[in-house]
Amino acid sequence: MPDTVRFRRLPSNPDLDLPSRATEEAAGYDVRSSDEAVVLEPGEIRLVATGLVMELPSGIECQVRPRSGLALKHGITLPNSPGTIDPDYRGELKVIMQNTGAEPFTIERGERIAQLVFARFEAPEIVEVDQVSATERGSGGFGSTGTA
Repeated sequence: MPDTVRFRRLPSNPDLDLPSRATEEAAGYDVRSSDEAVVLEPGEIRLVATGLVMELPSGIECQVRPRSGLALKHGITLPNSPGTIDPDYRGELKVIMQNTGAEPFTIERGERIAQLVFARFEAPEIVEVDQVSATERGSGGFGSTGTA
């Protein structure tokens, strides 16, 4: 049986759909803006409200990701993507949005602004050591394995 994510509506959102998947196989749940029309100027970053408070099960995080159509057509993205919401957070779900396009973009109330992807996470014990084990790759990074 799948976990349950609980949502509470705030007074700013008595009517908008709860996050939902556009298709049965979609990984992301679309979430909507509860703000009245918000104009994002080119280069502007703004926090956009959803009017929802979420209760995640223990061991589940919520990743907030951009919607590909908004990114491709209008340059609208989430600069901290993916944003992470921890299971102990109980404040309003808000989305940090940025207009990387050349034109102002208006986000209308009820418009789908981001997608939520839920994932289990591990919380391993962190310990300090004098050495870590060796591997063939070693400290090579940032393209050290080539491109072909």
